[in-house]
Amino acid sequence: MSTKTETLRIDGMTCASCVGQVEKALSKVEGVDSVVVNLATERADITMSSSVDRQTLIKTIQAAGYSVPAATIDLSVEGMTCASCVGQVERALKEVPGVVEATVNLATERAHVRGFADSDALVAAIAKAGYTARPIDMGAAVDDEAANERKDAERTQLKRDLTIAAVLTLPVFALEMGSHLIPGVHDLIMRTIGMQWNWYIQFVLTTLVLVMPGLRFYRQGIPALFRLVPDMNSLVAVGTLAAYAYSLVATFVPSLLPPGTVNVYYEAAAVIVTLILLGRFLEARAKGRTSEAIQRLVGLQAKTARVQRDGKELEIPIAEVVAGDVILVRPGERIPVDGDVVSGKSYVDESMITGEPVPVSKTVDSKLVGGTVNQKGALSFRATAVGGATVLSQIIRMVEQAQGSKLPIQALVDKVTMRFVPVVMGVAALTFLVWLAVGPDPVLTFALVNAVAVLIIACPCAMGLATPTSIMVGTGRGAELGVLFRKGEALQSLKDAKVVAVDKTGTLTEGRPTLTDLVITEGFERKNVLALIAAVEAKSEHPIARAIVEAAENEVISVPDITDFDSITGFGVKAHVNGELVEIGADRYMRELGLDVEVFAASAERLGNEGKTPLYAAIGGKLAAIVAVADPIKETTPAAIAALHNLGLKVVMITGDNRRTAEAIARQLGIDEVIAEVLPADKVDAVRELKARYGQLAFVGDGINDAPALAEADVGLAVGTGTDIAIEAADVVLMSGSLMGVPTAIALSRATIGNIHQNLFWAFAYNAALIPVAAGVLYPTWEILLSPIFAAGAMALSSIFVLGNALRLRGFQSPVEATPSSNLAKAA
Repeated sequence: MSTKTETLRIDGMTCASCVGQVEKALSKVEGVDSVVVNLATERADITMSSSVDRQTLIKTIQAAGYSVPAATIDLSVEGMTCASCVGQVERALKEVPGVVEATVNLATERAHVRGFADSDALVAAIAKAGYTARPIDMGAAVDDEAANERKDAERTQLKRDLTIAAVLTLPVFALEMGSHLIPGVHDLIMRTIGMQWNWYIQFVLTTLVLVMPGLRFYRQGIPALFRLVPDMNSLVAVGTLAAYAYSLVATFVPSLLPPGTVNVYYEAAAVIVTLILLGRFLEARAKGRTSEAIQRLVGLQAKTARVQRDGKELEIPIAEVVAGDVILVRPGERIPVDGDVVSGKSYVDESMITGEPVPVSKTVDSKLVGGTVNQKGALSFRATAVGGATVLSQIIRMVEQAQGSKLPIQALVDKVTMRFVPVVMGVAALTFLVWLAVGPDPVLTFALVNAVAVLIIACPCAMGLATPTSIMVGTGRGAELGVLFRKGEALQSLKDAKVVAVDKTGTLTEGRPTLTDLVITEGFERKNVLALIAAVEAKSEHPIARAIVEAAENEVISVPDITDFDSITGFGVKAHVNGELVEIGADRYMRELGLDVEVFAASAERLGNEGKTPLYAAIGGKLAAIVAVADPIKETTPAAIAALHNLGLKVVMITGDNRRTAEAIARQLGIDEVIAEVLPADKVDAVRELKARYGQLAFVGDGINDAPALAEADVGLAVGTGTDIAIEAADVVLMSGSLMGVPTAIALSRATIGNIHQNLFWAFAYNAALIPVAAGVLYPTWEILLSPIFAAGAMALSSIFVLGNALRLRGFQSPVEATPSSNLAKAA
């Protein structure tokens, strides 16, 4: 008997005794050969016969008092063509034991499953529903390459089938419609081959169309009918076969038909197949363009890396790089994986991650991100993250998950499309019967033609594509602009935000104190004063002191040694530098020294209005300077706040800083409201209070203390340069580390949801309007009927319209004019 190995995560184990209990319980399961449970990794590796069910193992672990966390499996699904196919695959997956949640996306052709079922059971369930599937590794380049190859092959096959169908259909159309529309053609046919041979030729050519390029519709549509889950292919199959079968009878046994009804509709069957193939081909091309953002992201991944192993320099495929490898990067090359610089100095273009166009200096211990581009210098670095763990892979995974997600708006579409095709088939049958009962002569002809028109016009392709294509293009465009939607729901809810609450430190500001002002009294020289102040402050660990020392280092000012350092609690610090006494502190310290700070009154007032706290320095017993250290506002913040106001949003700052400093910054930036002196634990309460007052709220933050507020907000936006915890708690990640991403994200949300509404209106309004027309409701008054041929063309046009409308989002521009362009944005 064949064996297989299963690996399960186990929660709840705390000691070696727990390990023993789990191993003992699993070993008792019939068919299990061996069990190895690891406490450190919280995993169980089980070798067993192929007959043992995964659910049996999970239930055994649960019975022993432990739990198996739900896992997620992503599958690539082939063969889906419309919204009803999506519904069938979802129902099949949800019926598999252990599946907690299953969502299927027509545009990405992927299924996302959460639960306890194994991939083999899921693939088998999809196969039973009439489709093929395979597990995929989200974010892996190899899967994207395989998917691209498959889609290219599909487009090539569609193009070939369309060409064959068109070549065969053109003579059929010319023979039949030409004889109706052009009297000379009818006379020519009658004089040469005659009407019967005309029908024979049409029969041969149409048969070839149906059994060659058209066979795809019958392979999927007929089995779906027998499974009582008809889809778009079923509508096409029934409609074309009805026209074809009627024509066969008229051609070979016309005596079976009532007088006056002997007509052929070969051209309808052939043209319908050709037009729908044309629609499918154009649709496949357009769908390929919707995923270009992902393809470009994948294209940023290096294919090989130059590593040092055993004293040798080897060039190996990127998949073989392991954490700890030392990798060499030459000027102009792409960084293959994430890592830390061990030697060398260079500048690296990180615009594909941050959106910032200025290259970043890299020296020893600097962090490198895979996919970024080395500029002029040579670097060697130690790999810290490889494969799916790199920043680029995580970005790809985020975008893919957002593209594959279902928005709440999709729930209505799912409810409609689940019953849509069976209802349409019922309407077609009713149309046939009504025309048969009360239609004019030839009643059978009218009944058949109108029933076929109803079947063809109602194909729900546009419904199935309306939402996912807009999501794909919108989230892809967001990634190009440095805005990553981690959760698809945020794409819908962000558009309804009424107020944007922002953390101050690290979000509005740079997040680190910087020397902003140094005003010197007469008789002193700035460079010398800064050197003396920095020398004294170098002994302090206070952030203000570090900012002063960094300012001296940045200006390449050498800091002299000091003696007799002393800290006077509540006043300041003093020391001797080069034999000269230097004293630094607040205004009360200067007054204690008998120095008058009134000379700096104007500067002190200005600094106070700007929310800065001034310090004074005395050298040799004389007042020498006023110094201010502050957390500077990011250059991009004013433009971002202005853009939020232009979008009609109220901006509120939530900060732990003192009220005077916070209100000074708010005045500079035009922020509407300030909630100051808020402890980290109270930020959540502040968010709740703002939600109660204003409604839908978006919160922007970057620190660990922002994580609860990010989770509490209706939509949390994390600055990508912040902490991992903040990013994990957020719904949207702003990779640039700039507030500019917020108006971009909100405007993109509004544009994408607006685009979805347009698509859904077209898809539903189109069907609602044209199904009655196809059924013939306009005939009694205006004698207007919809030919099945025009129905097929209109059906194909609806899908192309929806895709074309979604692709307009590729041209979306950020509402902030100063937004820096990333490499991806330039490539778009």
